[in-house]
This record gives sequence, C-alpha cells and structure tokens, in this order.
Amino acid sequence: MNATLWVMAIVLSLAFLVGGASQLVMSKEKYRSLGESQHWVDDFGAGHIKVIGVIKVIGALGLVLPAAVGLAPWVVPLAASGLMLVMAGAATTRFRRDEWQLMVGDVIFLSLFAFLAWGRFGLEPLT
Repeated sequence: MNATLWVMAIVLSLAFLVGGASQLVMSKEKYRSLGESQHWVDDFGAGHIKVIGVIKVIGALGLVLPAAVGLAPWVVPLAASGLMLVMAGAATTRFRRDEWQLMVGDVIFLSLFAFLAWGRFGLEPLT
C-alpha cells in the first residue's frame, strides 16, 4: 500500500505541478486557448487564475517533498485534503457551467486525493 500511495502522490504531484505552473506563466487568454476544457477561466479574473495556480503548485509540492526529505511528513495528507477542496471547487464550476463530462474528471481527481489523504492519515501514515 505504501508503494501505491507513493506512486499516486508522485503522479498527482507532477500533473498539478504542470497544471499550476501553466496557469502561472500563461496569460488567461493563452491558457483558455489550450482547449475546451480550459474555458472555465471565463468565470474568473486573471488574478484569480494565478492564485489557483499558486495553490496547485504548493499543493503539488506538499504531496511529495515533506515525505521525501523527511521533514513534516504529516503535511502530505493535509496537502491531499487541500487539493481535494480545489477539485471540489473545480467540480462546482463545471456544474454551474453544465460541463458534465468534464466534471467527471474533476470528481475522479477529487476521489484520488481523498484516497491519498485517507491512506496517509490512516492506512499507511508517514512517520
């Protein structure tokens, strides 16, 4: 189980690191042009999108770095819980925009973060 949780944390971390960094370095218009799945940015200002990007990057780093360096490994399940909240917000935005198929992906990410948090809080805590 420990190996599964590590692999999940690394893969999710990489995905959200890339996604968050993209939000930070690209303009709102450029980010929107990446695809139909990024049209959610129409509901937010450029500053909000940057803040969401920062939250994603910090959360992504929190999924792996504390445990990898052995400092405050209790941060890992907290980071997973925080990213669960981000994905709950993403799913809510998709719901408001009637983007049902895209919302499924957000719910899947939310579920993966929930499993990771549960795994690191109780099943296989990092000590």
